Amino acid sequence: MAEHESSPSFRQIKPLLGNIVALSLPSIASNLVTPLLGMTDVAIAGHMGGAVFLAAIAVGGNMFNLLYWLFGFLRMGSSGLTAQAYGAGDAVRQAKVLFQALSVAGALSLIFILFQHPLCSLLLDLMEVESDARTMAGEYFMLLIWGAPAVLGSFVTTGWFLGMQNARITMWISTLTVAVNIAASLILAVAMHLGIKGLAIGTLVAQWSGFLTAIAVCKLKYNIRFPDVKTIFAGNGMLRFFRINTDIFLRTLCLVGVTLWFTRTGASQGDEVLAANALLLQLFTLFSFFMDGFAFSAEAICGRLSGAGDLRTLRLAIRLLVLTSSILAIIFTIIYATLGTPLLQLLCDDMPTLQTAREYAVWAFTIPMAGFMAFVYDGIFIGLTATRSMLLSMACATAVYFSVYMLAWPSMHNHGLWLAFICYLFTRGLLLALLLARGSRGHVA
Repeated sequence: MAEHESSPSFRQIKPLLGNIVALSLPSIASNLVTPLLGMTDVAIAGHMGGAVFLAAIAVGGNMFNLLYWLFGFLRMGSSGLTAQAYGAGDAVRQAKVLFQALSVAGALSLIFILFQHPLCSLLLDLMEVESDARTMAGEYFMLLIWGAPAVLGSFVTTGWFLGMQNARITMWISTLTVAVNIAASLILAVAMHLGIKGLAIGTLVAQWSGFLTAIAVCKLKYNIRFPDVKTIFAGNGMLRFFRINTDIFLRTLCLVGVTLWFTRTGASQGDEVLAANALLLQLFTLFSFFMDGFAFSAEAICGRLSGAGDLRTLRLAIRLLVLTSSILAIIFTIIYATLGTPLLQLLCDDMPTLQTAREYAVWAFTIPMAGFMAFVYDGIFIGLTATRSMLLSMACATAVYFSVYMLAWPSMHNHGLWLAFICYLFTRGLLLALLLARGSRGHVA
């Protein structure tokens, strides 16, 4: 940091730690609950009496994952801007950010719905799906695409609530959505024997229930009023919104590229290596559920303090966020090093896959220490709306990933692939830490 500061007292640290915990725990709970939305359809389809039902739901779910993953900027872009408006005490700007983001979500959803037929065919072709599973997955997609406004709108409201320093609302809405999905899908698909169509409609009902509940909370709790169209699009606010979200979108493209290449390279080595890599990545997914909670709290806290102009507390908050995240990474490293094999056995009982996974497990066990900085600094930079620095670090980390891969693959093969992935994670966090330390943004220098 730029100037020497005396060591903070416990009186200064305590409320910040309380704030971090209060925002992180509900976010972690939401991350753990949300996957149940997709698992519900998979579980019900798995008891319909044929593998084709399960295959269709798996394909349909992956189609929407591919479609929606790129638009996560709607959540991230909303949280930082809203948190800054909250810190500044600017209620008008808070509402403006919400409706700017909802306008973009609505426009994207309209495009998805208008071009649903070619979009469905393109995604099915990309996934190389044939026969009955293709027909059923297409039917599932064509119904569930009408949930696009609710899904993308929920991305926005999730980020907005986080920016308003209220992660609990998102947790309860996520829980409600999962409960509605389970009930509606069981009634429609099982009790009424509607099959795949019933699963799609049940999920659709759940998606819209969650989104409409979020909008109701915005109105009733925060008394948000729809500003006139001129206010939403006037000035440079919309330009800034698009700049921030363009940076995040391009960053996500790099992330998708790394992920797809990792999967593709694993698949090229045979089913056992592909399955082993997928199994080991579950350890990364589990860790990310917890680290994302800290990243979300970083978005909210850093955005609020930046908006309020409280730079001294902002610097202290950043140090505490990095410290608590590093402690969590150490805990996960110890757990994986001591209980990694039993965890893998809990997830899979296929002995050849487990034996292959053990060969590469040491790489997965290093993920917490290599990756924690990438998560927490992403949250810090989103809160500061320093998205250009995020894009720069991700682009450099992606270049490191492919460079290490090309150097290591000929002699190390799958070990080389994992080495490239670990270097990629570490580079992302390290570059963001260096950019912040150099004061690339005047917020903290």
